[in-house]
Amino acid sequence: MSDVTTRALRLLALLQSRSVWTGPDLALEMGVTTRTVRRDVDRLRELGYPVLTSAGHGGGYQLGAGRALPPLLLSSSEAVAVAVGLRLAAASAVDGLDEEALRALAALDRILPAPVRAEVGAITEAMGVISRPAAGIRSEVLMTLATAVRDGVRVRVDYERADGERAERRLEPHRVLSMEGRWYLFAWDLDREDWRTFRLDRMLAVHASTFAFTPRPTPDIEAAVRESITVGAYPHSVTVRILAPLEEIAPQVPARAGTVTADGPDACVLRAGAGELHWVVMHLARMGAPIEVIDPPELLEMIQGVGEWALRARAGRSPRPR
Repeated sequence: MSDVTTRALRLLALLQSRSVWTGPDLALEMGVTTRTVRRDVDRLRELGYPVLTSAGHGGGYQLGAGRALPPLLLSSSEAVAVAVGLRLAAASAVDGLDEEALRALAALDRILPAPVRAEVGAITEAMGVISRPAAGIRSEVLMTLATAVRDGVRVRVDYERADGERAERRLEPHRVLSMEGRWYLFAWDLDREDWRTFRLDRMLAVHASTFAFTPRPTPDIEAAVRESITVGAYPHSVTVRILAPLEEIAPQVPARAGTVTADGPDACVLRAGAGELHWVVMHLARMGAPIEVIDPPELLEMIQGVGEWALRARAGRSPRPR
């Protein structure tokens, strides 16, 4: 890269970092003369960057907004997608990524045309009511895994399980995805020879290798991850047919608590995991709909026991004052 190109890129970075620069300030920052600054500004304009000049007190050079973003070659729709993604990243709980996203968003926002900036604001405002912050993870973990998925290379992960046990896992990463405020990796576990789901906030370190892997036939990844976090992570798994329409029951079951699928127009099937079955009994009772227990049999016994106890309940008298 020539000195002229390096200087032009440095000038562009400076113009993006502050609203207005005077010629002398730019010259001092870059270690050149004001005449050289003027020539470099002309070069940026030739490349398509709208560098504006204002005279008088408080005037100077500033990067303006244009109809395109050369030489990034972003269309308006692509610019919206990038800006929305940066805003969501800035609002996340990924350690370090929020600040980096804010700086990148600030640089992009200065050169967005007004209609694009307005569209970005409208979209992110609408998404604000449904987006939730991600669980705290380190940005290098997320970036390393995302890059490994893109490049199709194996990774080694220092992973801590829920019980505190740590172990190194050798994985073929297939997808990084976020569900209900947590980030997960869906990967083929080379030691267990099976698909596994891993929480990114439990990864203490990730090391990408240079060993490429051949993509395997994958199941429905989102369904597999949801099954893993709602059922596979618990000692008890429950399957219950609820005699009520799906649209009535689904809002009462958080995505991390279980999966609900339609079983005809007037019934649905709930699959969930639990540490203790009595919590499942309480939640089912709270729904108030008739149920059929498919599995496990002891859940039905526990529900019947609660019913017998409820039948023995009766109104009591106020205790006599002493």
